[in-house]
Amino acid sequence: MLQTPHPSVPADLCDRAAAHGARLLRRRRALRRTGWLLLTAAALCLTVWASATQPWDPPPADRTPPLIGW
Repeated sequence: MLQTPHPSVPADLCDRAAAHGARLLRRRRALRRTGWLLLTAAALCLTVWASATQPWDPPPADRTPPLIGW
């Protein structure tokens, strides 16, 4: 089985492989940057929303307490 002739390799195989690897790296880098940008935007929106609505404050009472002693 090893005695058979080896298949011929294209001359530009190394160049094509390097270009493919470069494309993969650029794509991964772009996806990573986009993910960080979306995460930062979401954190900023959450901060702005929390500072505007102040969800940690108790809600206002629906009715007034009874007046005792009048």
